[in-house]
Amino acid sequence: MGILQYREVTKRYGSSLALDHLDLDLEPGRIVGLLGPNGAGKTTMIKMAAGLIKPSAGTVLVDGMEPGKETKAETAYLSDRVVFSDYMTAQDLVKMHEEFFKDFDRKKAVDMLISLGIKGSMKVGEMSKGTKEKLQLILVMSRRAKVYLLDEPVGGVDPAARDYILDTIITNYSPDALVVISTHLISEVESVLDDIVFVKEGKIFLHRPADELREENGKSVEELFKGVFKC
Repeated sequence: MGILQYREVTKRYGSSLALDHLDLDLEPGRIVGLLGPNGAGKTTMIKMAAGLIKPSAGTVLVDGMEPGKETKAETAYLSDRVVFSDYMTAQDLVKMHEEFFKDFDRKKAVDMLISLGIKGSMKVGEMSKGTKEKLQLILVMSRRAKVYLLDEPVGGVDPAARDYILDTIITNYSPDALVVISTHLISEVESVLDDIVFVKEGKIFLHRPADELREENGKSVEELFKGVFKC
């Protein structure tokens, strides 16, 4: 049984159908690429696992439990939008996360801040969009979570920082944890992905190991994606 499961999950926003009887089972110890065009349902899936929205029908399970207080304690969620208050400093946010999450590693967070040149005294309102996103990722990856849900983790950072960020992801999660990365920058993250999930029109179109896909088709995941979605 996977650590993250979607069972016949449907989600409607008014008359719009975001997820359509979606089934998916994700195992721990894997880095999974959740890939699909805009509007495919990727962010909805991640927010459900994070306990931020509920399905209209069906069931989502994290470590055997429906998302709630208990699962939030073992799920680290990176939003596709920066949600920090402008007046807070990087140091304030480290302290807040340390107090809020029992699994937060303060030393790891401080070391990553130093590596990326983010001063503890710097206020969020003074940071560039890319720096805010780096800070947000640092705080998420400094937790020892069972499930990491990363929505566009490299979308707003400069190319020079992407390798560092991907290295941060693959070196700072537990080997028995699950990492789910939703992104449209497939070529940037393909090298770190163990499994590929294509989401199309609210359903799972494909779920396969990345190496098997490349070997069988003789193409990169990005090339396969373009073929499937006719980009």
